[in-house]
Amino acid sequence: MFCLKGGFFNCIKKKLFMEEKQSNWQSVVKSLGLVFGDIGTSPIYTLTIIVLLVKPTEENITGVLSLIFWTLVVLVTIEYAWLAMSLGKKGEGGTVVLKEILTPLLKNTKKAKIVSMLSIIGISLLIGDGVITPAISILSAVEGARLIPGWETLDTETLIIVAGIIAVALFSFQKKGTEKVASAFGPIMIIWFFSLSLLGIVCLYEMPQVLKAVNPYYGIRFLLENGISGFFILSEVTLCATGGEALYADMGHLGRKPIIKAWYFVMFALLINYFGQGAYAIKHPEVKNVLFEMVFNNVKFLYVPFLILSIMATIIASQAMISGMFSIVYQGITTRVMPMFKVDYTSEKLRSQIYIGFVNWFLLLSVLFIMNEFKESSRLAAAYGLAVTGTMSLTGFFMTWIFFLRKKYFYSLISFFVFLVDIVFFLANTFKIPHGGYWSIIISIIPFTTIMIYVSGQKRLYKHLKPLPLKKFIPLYEEVYKNSCKIKGTVLFFARDISVIPPYIASTILKANIIYEDNMVVSINVSDNPFGVKGWSAEEVAQGLRAFYIEIGYMEVIDVEKILTQHGISEKTIFYGVEDISTRNFIWKIFAIIKRLTPSFVQFYSLPSDKLRGVVTRIDM
Repeated sequence: MFCLKGGFFNCIKKKLFMEEKQSNWQSVVKSLGLVFGDIGTSPIYTLTIIVLLVKPTEENITGVLSLIFWTLVVLVTIEYAWLAMSLGKKGEGGTVVLKEILTPLLKNTKKAKIVSMLSIIGISLLIGDGVITPAISILSAVEGARLIPGWETLDTETLIIVAGIIAVALFSFQKKGTEKVASAFGPIMIIWFFSLSLLGIVCLYEMPQVLKAVNPYYGIRFLLENGISGFFILSEVTLCATGGEALYADMGHLGRKPIIKAWYFVMFALLINYFGQGAYAIKHPEVKNVLFEMVFNNVKFLYVPFLILSIMATIIASQAMISGMFSIVYQGITTRVMPMFKVDYTSEKLRSQIYIGFVNWFLLLSVLFIMNEFKESSRLAAAYGLAVTGTMSLTGFFMTWIFFLRKKYFYSLISFFVFLVDIVFFLANTFKIPHGGYWSIIISIIPFTTIMIYVSGQKRLYKHLKPLPLKKFIPLYEEVYKNSCKIKGTVLFFARDISVIPPYIASTILKANIIYEDNMVVSINVSDNPFGVKGWSAEEVAQGLRAFYIEIGYMEVIDVEKILTQHGISEKTIFYGVEDISTRNFIWKIFAIIKRLTPSFVQFYSLPSDKLRGVVTRIDM
């Protein structure tokens, strides 16, 4: 009996272990499609661009490969896979998370304001990067078509049109959601990384001596011997690490362990392929498009399938970046630093699956403009890297500060070293500014300016609205409630905090004498944590007046109507405030336009339109 019992429990344990193992494996596969698309497609253009600037001698290529190897080790493995991913809130990562971790550790409000400003810069840089990633990835893959026999004379305009059509199709598909096709991303990327590995091994077999590049001596020697031009090449080496920040930013979708496990496989594939490309470039110094020529000369019959695979990989990389942009903007909306753009929810199962129309079409127009402006991936590389290294530098700075304040001095020291390396790469990328890098700054300035105008405008608007303290409101409310005819049912009002009554509520109840039997003020507050939803009713503030509180994580996608229904609240009408801004100031005119073009607070949370009643308040700013 004991043996049978033991055998039964062993069987259960084995089954649970197998299910957990299968689940982990599935998460690893998913992470390959959702996290590593950007960094996984960097071999298409990184070494190709470098050999246009450096003569592909064995000495030069060995030095460049050494720099690539140690860039992936320091900027991706140490900075993100080890240090950054050890910091998180409920498993979430990203610039906003680092800001939310760091701010409570700071006792000085001025320092907290500096951190908030730096996080806004980080968000803006990521959006700038989000424009260039699809442009350079798709364009570089499409350029590989020139090696197909008979297609050698394809002109640049035709390639731009094809890349543009792919981009338009990709962005047009976003509204339908990517849940159904996302399951195919992982397997496609597995094939992609295996292909990169096999190609690298084939070329390494002919020249294995390039493996000595793992010694940092060769990278340091290359920089010292080439001086300022070597420092400029460092800005192109950065391209091998673009997308590394996705390891940390996407941690909340799949968890830390699956992403780190997948990174070991991805890093091996990337390094083997880069070393293989280096070996090929040394043997073929006339090479112009390293990766595609490697395929064409070694496995010509598989060239067209590989080209199609590379285009699919770049589409997946672009998709991951677009989804990331939606998440970043949504974080900005819920933390009240960005306007309330209309958000559509494209999946009933995955809360991370959202669509923001304004962001989608802004990115598409920007991508098409950038493609047309630069025309070739090699020229586009001149604009790529500045935003990435700027974001990495901010991450390194935040991590150093957090570890220091937590008295983890060893981690703080390593983070500071990584931060210094980030700064070196960032300074190297400043050389790109006159050669097209200014577009990266211009693109980043657009969201930065929008955020700054919106945040400043909201603060100024709040001062002009002159909200009424609850203590002064209650006596006036009680008099109206006692002496007026009351409408049957429940009415909802929205306010940040019931202790401060917005003017539109006072105007509706006290001046218009519109009062219901049950008047409820709903407050939605964003917590410091990424996820979690709590809703609760408070005690009656006065007869017929009560409060309802909703607390949500800053990455949480919520259905307010559903939460209210779950707590037995069935409203008849919903009142909300509308500000009619009048101003002669140019900045506040822009703020007024932003307010008019973006949905109101209640529209953002998809409340039933047939119940909404807007109360207009005119404000002179």
